[in-house]
Amino acid sequence: EMLHIRYRLLRQALAECLGTLILVMFGCGSVAQVVLSRGTHGGFLTINLAFGFAVTLAILVAGQVSGAHLNPAVTFAMCFLAREPWIKLPIYALAQTLGAFLGAGIIFRLYYDAIWAFADNQLFVSGPNGTAGIFATYPSGHLDMVNGFFDQFIGTAALIVCVLAIVDPYNNPVPRGLEAFTVGFVVLVIGTSMGFNYG
Repeated sequence: EMLHIRYRLLRQALAECLGTLILVMFGCGSVAQVVLSRGTHGGFLTINLAFGFAVTLAILVAGQVSGAHLNPAVTFAMCFLAREPWIKLPIYALAQTLGAFLGAGIIFRLYYDAIWAFADNQLFVSGPNGTAGIFATYPSGHLDMVNGFFDQFIGTAALIVCVLAIVDPYNNPVPRGLEAFTVGFVVLVIGTSMGFNYG
């Protein structure tokens, strides 16, 4: 009762923030483990599994409160299709961005010593000693700007189409309670099939 927040939109924004924090913390944590161990503690598949499961956990944490969009592109799609009011777009996007930074900050602090020791107390964005890829994705060397945009557009569109299909009550519905696992599986499939260009 003492922790109950009366304002629904504030509760939803906090849920988006917490859900996105969970997603980024576990996802970037798996990348940190792979990068900082130079591949001895995982690889491409474990990173994608971690992101898929992280999405599942984030939806379980935030889903009943906010719908667990966890991504401004999903919120935009929901507003565009009139499933959510437009007022939620800037509020959710801000909360999601804050949650992402907090999740990344937790991982940076958790692996702080390992990050600094990785390249003898120097930080590099890319290359064999690059650690920036723990917290963001960067285009592969072979990728030009047009194909980079296309890559991100297709991956995001695939995510949104699949999420909309999963939550559509007129579609072949996913059994109640399994939506989070199904969306996590979608993220896993997108990562393992489209992750080469941007990671």
